[in-house]
This record gives sequence, C-alpha cells and structure tokens, in this order.
Amino acid sequence: MQLIDSHCHLNYDYAPKTADDLVREANAEGICALITVGTDLASIPKMVEISERHACVYHTVGVHPHEASSLSDEDLAVLEKAASHPKCRAIGEIGLDYHYEHSPRDVQIKRLDQQLDLASRVGLPTVIHSREGEEDLLKSLTRYARALPIGKIPGVIHCFTGTLAFGQACLELGFYISFSGILTFKKADDLRECARAFPLERLLVETDSPYLAPMPNRGKKCEPSFVKLTALKLAETKGVPIDEVARVTMENTKRVFGI
Repeated sequence: MQLIDSHCHLNYDYAPKTADDLVREANAEGICALITVGTDLASIPKMVEISERHACVYHTVGVHPHEASSLSDEDLAVLEKAASHPKCRAIGEIGLDYHYEHSPRDVQIKRLDQQLDLASRVGLPTVIHSREGEEDLLKSLTRYARALPIGKIPGVIHCFTGTLAFGQACLELGFYISFSGILTFKKADDLRECARAFPLERLLVETDSPYLAPMPNRGKKCEPSFVKLTALKLAETKGVPIDEVARVTMENTKRVFGI
C-alpha cells in the first residue's frame, strides 16, 4: 500500500528531526510522495531546496491569509517567477481565515483574488485554506473556477473542516477535497458525515504536519508518515478497503498536482 501526503510543511521546525529524516521515515511507511506547501515568500528558498534534494517531494508557492497584509503588488511578480520552478505544483496555500483575522478581511479577499488570478495565468491548481469565511470564499472560488478552461482542475480545499453545503459547492466547481488528522478526532462526527457524503474519487489525504496529528498521536508534533492513520479512518468511515482508499487518493493527488 502506498499513499501521498498531499499537504505538509517540511520547512518547519521538527527538531531534533530534519526534513531529510521525515522524508526517509515517510518513504519507509509507504508514503511515496509529499507536497510541501508554502505560506509566505520567505519560505520559498527552503522549500525549493528540500524538493530539489528529494525526487519524491514537490512544493507549492503562495501567501497564507494570515500573511495577506505583508503581500505587496510587487511580491506577486516574485510569486509568479517562483511558480515557474519545475517542481512547483500549485499556488497555495491561499484563502480566507476569519477566525484569527491576522489580516483584515478586505485585504485577505484582495490578495486571494490576485493569487487565484496568478494560478489561472500560470496554469497551476490552487491549495485553498478555509476557516469561517465560506460565503466570501465561495464567491472568489466560483469566479476563478468558472473562468478556467473546461476540464481544468481548479485545486483542492485542504484540511477540510467546512459545512456539507460548502463542500458540495466546491465539488461542483471542480475542486477536490483533502482530509487531515482532524478526521480521526473523537468529536469530528460532522466531518466524518461529510467524508461519507463526498465521492472518494474527489478526495485526498494529508497531514498538514507539523499540525493536527491524528489519533492516537493527537497532541504530538505531526509528521508526514502519520497520513496513513487518516487514510485508515477515511476507509473506516466510508466502509471501503484501505487499499482502495490508498489507490484512489494517490491517483487523485497525482491528477490534481500533475505528478
């Protein structure tokens, strides 16, 4: 059985482990590829370094909504240049986060729309962060997705924790949906209901490491190798064999990210 961790942050601090340790341990657990996801401009060189060093690692570039206020119009040109790297597979993570509002809502929306336009221009999918801003986010995603060529995958809603209605609307726009370790949490019944409702053919699995370690590792620093636990819970939730979940989510991830 092989899996892909569709969303992790290998450039973060995992001391005493290094990114090389994490990749090696993930490979030993059958994780055949990893997508390390960008959140700001400063992290781009480190992510490029890691993905160039490991054939199984790919990266994305983008500015997280928390950092939207730090993004200037000139920085968009920097992102566009970074997106041309042969191992860059998406623009993200980008989106809206109204829970913390580290950046004002209007600024978040402006920078999201600009990065969606960038993704469309360079022909890459997007990695979307969504927290408590579904109504505004759906407006931006609808405009973006409907302007894409027919058959073009708009991207993935990462670490899905939204409403059933929001998820279904995103699926109708062509997005894929990714589940993290939250799917394994005891109080995540509503999320598991969404997992049952969404078609497996449109789902991915991820760790979002170093965050959100799945049960029974909750509270620990998450690692890419833990994605297997989320896949097992997804299989249990949908009532299908784990081998099928592994095969289909791996095919989906390769399709979304072109790997």
